[in-house]
Amino acid sequence: MITYWHNPRCSKSRAGLALLEERGADVQVRLYLQDAPSVAEIKAVQAALGVSAVEMMRTGEKVFKELGLTKDSGEADLLAAMAAHPVLIERPIAIQDGKAVIGRPTEAIEALL
Repeated sequence: MITYWHNPRCSKSRAGLALLEERGADVQVRLYLQDAPSVAEIKAVQAALGVSAVEMMRTGEKVFKELGLTKDSGEADLLAAMAAHPVLIERPIAIQDGKAVIGRPTEAIEALL
């Protein structure tokens, strides 16, 4: 089962979901903007991605600057910000069996198939 953190308003997120469906993958869609992940869930996905917190963030979002965050902010601050403001989480993210990928480009998702 692939858990897919999805934003239906995002073309990349829609393309990634279409790819998974075309391949017949068993997908559990999580609308992460409405069902925000906890700090613990974000940390687990961060570990599965193998990236720093800032590498899984949308640093160009207005709220990133409004919160006074920078790319040098501490991991705990960045993780807390993503939990409180899930729009900051890069999308889409596909997660399966302790591995995860950010679907940018969409083809990156194929690593889980």
